[in-house]
Amino acid sequence: RFSPLPPFLDLSCAQFHLRDNFKLFFMRFGKWQYSASAIFALFHDVIIVLGLFSLLGDILPFNMELDQAFVAAILTVIGYSINDTVVVFDRIREDLSWKQEADFKSEINGALNSTLSRTINTSMTTLVVLLIIFFFGGAAIKGFIFALILGILVGTYSSMFVATPLLVDLTKKIQLK
Repeated sequence: RFSPLPPFLDLSCAQFHLRDNFKLFFMRFGKWQYSASAIFALFHDVIIVLGLFSLLGDILPFNMELDQAFVAAILTVIGYSINDTVVVFDRIREDLSWKQEADFKSEINGALNSTLSRTINTSMTTLVVLLIIFFFGGAAIKGFIFALILGILVGTYSSMFVATPLLVDLTKKIQLK
């Protein structure tokens, strides 16, 4: 396929984007553990969507080419996942900031429980709209909407059950040393 940029430039743009996201999380939360957890969850989301898209490409009866619409869907999934992760991490930081003698794991569990309903409601509302567009929309956008559906499901899962446990593990290892 034709790319307007040389391959090394595509890779460097992705590296700049990941570096800037790492910096964003580091500046916002003040600890590298938050940044590393968020970037790993972001990788998780993109890899799972790409993998499912490529596995189901020959099975499903609609267009699932890796075109500009798919790239737009992946970028939307990245933004959605980052937003979801920021909401969860903000609640964790907020709960940990005002309790001096708090148990780290129980406070993170409480923060997850308090954001769970918000996260599920937001994702389900988005999924309802996407499913309506998927079933009643035109054939030209089915692949795009399918990638978004996969991304919303995976992004919601990863912000709660990938990024946060990784944050606990990374922080625990630092506290043990």
